[in-house]
Amino acid sequence: MIDDRARQFSARLLMPVADRLDVTPIGVTGFGLLVGLAAAGAAGQGWWFLALAGWLLNRLLDGLDGMVARSFGRQTDLGGYLDMVSDVVVYAAIPLGVASGRGDRASWMAAAVLVASFYLNIVAWLYLSALLEKRHQGASSRGQSTSVAMPGGVVEGTETILLFSVLLALPAIAPWTMVVMAAAVTLTAGLHVRSAVQLLDRSGATL
Repeated sequence: MIDDRARQFSARLLMPVADRLDVTPIGVTGFGLLVGLAAAGAAGQGWWFLALAGWLLNRLLDGLDGMVARSFGRQTDLGGYLDMVSDVVVYAAIPLGVASGRGDRASWMAAAVLVASFYLNIVAWLYLSALLEKRHQGASSRGQSTSVAMPGGVVEGTETILLFSVLLALPAIAPWTMVVMAAAVTLTAGLHVRSAVQLLDRSGATL
């Protein structure tokens, strides 16, 4: 819900760093993926503080790769694609790592529900984004700096950072945190479906 403002804030914070980094954006994305998987592995071992630090570093790197690309004129479709795949992998790995670290049935069930909600939301969001790009109503027409259009929702990137941080900082309530997040993500998927009905039906074009 607050991603646009968060992106503006992170751009002011990270762009001076990005301007001085002599690295490839895809290299930053790859390193961020390794850090995110390491955070999930740390959670699986019950090393909660290390997992939280790794998660926050992963999110920092996730914001940095795009800024490096824009700063040096290296924006590519491949870079945007790999960034999205990396996000999805880490988003799935963190709840599974938490469930492994706690080792109880409630955590595994809650993690399964959360990952399933991610699956539903990704389909509802990315297919809509693809259709909007096809109809020239995508990210560029909306003034967004992302590779594809980012429809709003209850849970976006900023909310995911906060909720996963709570998940790792307070593992004792992890099942409840994951269930609450799954409900919010499912609601977000429903909002994307509603947007699709409104936007695609209004255009009158066939799919």
